[in-house]
Amino acid sequence: MTIVIHWFRRDLRLQDNTALSAAARDAGGAVIPVFVLDNDLLRGADIAPARVHFMLDCLRELDATLRRHGSRLIVLRGNPAVELVRLVQRTGAEAVYFNRDYTPTALRRDARVTQTLQQAGVDVQTFKDSVIFEPSELRTGDGQPYTVFTPYKRAWLNRLSLGGRADAQPIDAPRLSALPPSWADIGLSALPTASELGFHVEQELPAGGESEGLRRLSHFKNSGALQAYAAQRDFPAIEGTSRLSPYLRFGAISPRQCFATAVSTLQREFPSKHSFSPAASDTKKEGADAWISELIWREFYAQILYHFPHANTGNYRREYDGLEWGSGNPTLDEIRFNAWRDGRTGYPIVDAAMRQLRQTGWMHNRARMIVASFLTKDLLLDWRLGERHFMQQLVDGDPASNNGGWQWAAGTGTDAQPYFRIFNPRLQSERFDPEGAFIRRWLPELERVPLEYLHAPHTMPALVQAQSGCTIGSDYPAPIVDHAVQKEESIRRFSEIAKKAKPSTR
Repeated sequence: MTIVIHWFRRDLRLQDNTALSAAARDAGGAVIPVFVLDNDLLRGADIAPARVHFMLDCLRELDATLRRHGSRLIVLRGNPAVELVRLVQRTGAEAVYFNRDYTPTALRRDARVTQTLQQAGVDVQTFKDSVIFEPSELRTGDGQPYTVFTPYKRAWLNRLSLGGRADAQPIDAPRLSALPPSWADIGLSALPTASELGFHVEQELPAGGESEGLRRLSHFKNSGALQAYAAQRDFPAIEGTSRLSPYLRFGAISPRQCFATAVSTLQREFPSKHSFSPAASDTKKEGADAWISELIWREFYAQILYHFPHANTGNYRREYDGLEWGSGNPTLDEIRFNAWRDGRTGYPIVDAAMRQLRQTGWMHNRARMIVASFLTKDLLLDWRLGERHFMQQLVDGDPASNNGGWQWAAGTGTDAQPYFRIFNPRLQSERFDPEGAFIRRWLPELERVPLEYLHAPHTMPALVQAQSGCTIGSDYPAPIVDHAVQKEESIRRFSEIAKKAKPSTR
């Protein structure tokens, strides 16, 4: 009997797990499920206590599910290459199977692990799982990676329409054999808590795990939120998004399961005219199409970081390497960054979003765009400061999506927001939180401020401040910068770079 190790990473589920199913098939169910707590990752500068806590939650449920199948999750801690070789030697396993990851850090780690295992005579098999189409599967007509979203999306959808449906078809959970009793003492005796690993978690986090991810996916569809997604997703006071990003981040659910849910909704609502085109005017169809687009954005950014790894730490558009960031006064810049981080900028929509992040480890997508624009265009601070802060806070922090989103907002990325289009935080607030519900929820000091002043509290007359119990400058800060002034300075700096830059050849 062949014994195969399945190395869990960003695929913490049994259903629709490509490598796990292949391992069970090839080993006749004799699979050793293992997860390695990688010390290098746990000590990384971008690690978030919220993500560690959520990941451990997912691992606990995974172990419980495996035990119901007569198996269990073996948890190791240390260098994955070293620990996996030791496990092979202890169990007599002949192969290690795992699902591929595409970030620069993951690629380097997996290359080292594969080389070490192969040198030890172990067969290594890797599989596509965390995406529907891998970074190298979709190319332009001249064989280059896509760098603009719309043609990438068109190619993505066309690939499915032209016979690629197998790429998006979920598969059932495999049958697994019980582990031998002699292996009972392999691995950690108990899964550690986040605090035992040295992480202090204060945020109010959702429950992790495959069953919770599937429950939320089902609720998103059956509640009508999926059908209304296009109409409601930009309003942070409304539960108009799926809140599935942490589950996708750790693979508690798969992108195929999400795509299949959207497609089943389209087929149910439009059985005679189903297509993937977002052009149809029906609101329900627009909702499913818009959510599919978000799944595609996730894969677009994954392939961008894969093909252009310099974007992991630098500007995707290298001409912006010469861009001047900051005020020229490091002390002032630090004060402004801290005010942004703590939700004390004097711009309510920005502050509400940053406090939501601090308290929940999550932020609404529209709010992410607003606060990123504010940091880079109003405070003129380097996008990398915001990117790192997000990675240190977000429960769904994904290196490719986070990087892509920040560079989009900063104007330094691929298919980015044009530098002269700068979000006005007050107008964004009035448009996407028109009743002020989101602001009042996260900024209790503004709870009694009349709606006519809520989006710009510094405009309140002294009498209104007294009546509302909110004095500007003490209870709530005045704006730390003038948006109009900062906008003009941002455009000046970016336009100088644009004038010098050569036309893109991509």
